[in-house]
Amino acid sequence: MTIPDTGAPYDDDAHVHLGVFYPGIGPQTVWEDPKAADQVSADTFLHVAHTLERGLFDAFFLGDGQRVRENRGAVLSTDIAGRPDAITQLSALAGATSRIGLVATQNTTYSLPIDLARRLASLDILSDGRAGWNIVTTDNAWTGENFRVGGWLEHERRYERATDVVEVAKEYWSAWSQSDVATSSDAPNWLSAPGPAVVERDSDLLKARAIPTVPSSRQGCPVLFQAGDSAGGRDLAARHADVVFSANHEFDAAVAYARDLRTRLAAYGRSPDSLRILPGVTVIIGDTEKDAQEKATWLRESAYNPQRSIAFLEHYWGQDLSAYDPDGPLPDIEPVDGELDPSRGTLSIADRTGKLDQIARWRALAAEKNLSIRQLVLEVVPSSRYQAGTASSIADQWAYWVRHRVVDGFNVNPYHLLDSVNDLVDKLVPALQERGVYRTEYTASTLREHLNLPSVDR
Repeated sequence: MTIPDTGAPYDDDAHVHLGVFYPGIGPQTVWEDPKAADQVSADTFLHVAHTLERGLFDAFFLGDGQRVRENRGAVLSTDIAGRPDAITQLSALAGATSRIGLVATQNTTYSLPIDLARRLASLDILSDGRAGWNIVTTDNAWTGENFRVGGWLEHERRYERATDVVEVAKEYWSAWSQSDVATSSDAPNWLSAPGPAVVERDSDLLKARAIPTVPSSRQGCPVLFQAGDSAGGRDLAARHADVVFSANHEFDAAVAYARDLRTRLAAYGRSPDSLRILPGVTVIIGDTEKDAQEKATWLRESAYNPQRSIAFLEHYWGQDLSAYDPDGPLPDIEPVDGELDPSRGTLSIADRTGKLDQIARWRALAAEKNLSIRQLVLEVVPSSRYQAGTASSIADQWAYWVRHRVVDGFNVNPYHLLDSVNDLVDKLVPALQERGVYRTEYTASTLREHLNLPSVDR
């Protein structure tokens, strides 16, 4: 068997790092199932965090949105509309857990950098070194309407601002450490001279000046997570990230991604072991392969039920399609000219262009296969992030991937609270442990230590 060149050596002792990422938005979360837990309740997320801690997971990630998803200017009510602020919610979990990492998704395009750095540092201190920051950008102006700054940035400029924001945050976190604080009442000053350095940034995308108000945590600073497959996104990850989310789920594509990212790391003087690659995936576990595939079919059909299928097409047609039968043919009216309604807020810039050509292709496909509206939606919506199988078959694949250093683990999106989380802990974790690729106990307490990342100089 040929061992792939991923830019890192084969490691027979490699372990799978696991996180659970709960976005709280989108059709992939089947909130309407009678057995599903409350999607906003603090009790639900406390239960999830305790379950993941029992399963020895590295981290629990919360997605965050600074504006709810909309459909033609109204709240997209078929999906979960939103949740409390991620940092606030994770701060509540910090005191009720002791080991699980707590990662907050926070936006660099519209957030105030100093305020964001301070709140993330606060979460890191309150959790005793278990905080992480999932760095995201925003590609639309409609979110900016919620903020005084407003506006919109071109794709690569978003990553330039993100770099500015991350670098300011890192300077803020390293300005002073816990060792700078007096440990004796005989000390002449509470904070040793000369005190924290002033943090400053003056670019066309960010102007900031502040004296940090909090010391670094026991792990040094929050662990930095980043997702982005563009050149700008990969470069940001190579320069600053500790963990990167990959969207590559085919083996060859994942190998190419790992090799490219590690080449970029070297260009910034970083070693392959300074960054962890964790693809996002929805895991569907069945007692048999057939059972798993049946669950996958149920999930896909639940995610794009009749109401969501109509709403999906409304984003493209730009008008009310509620009079059309989801089990009938595609709308016989022409779409509103122009780009897609930006209030959807879930598509890339590329997806928002050329919609007339896209609809023409869908009509040809529906005619060729005699597809209804819902059948077409199920046909065209990607499903590559679903990984369905038995716990044994999934564990076999994951062991192979991590030992060949294609990835370092996975960030799992639970489609059902609480059933899919329980399956991960009660079925998949034991299968990974049997193969020697997963911890049997926590050996450390900070998130940086869980991920075996280099320590931070303070």
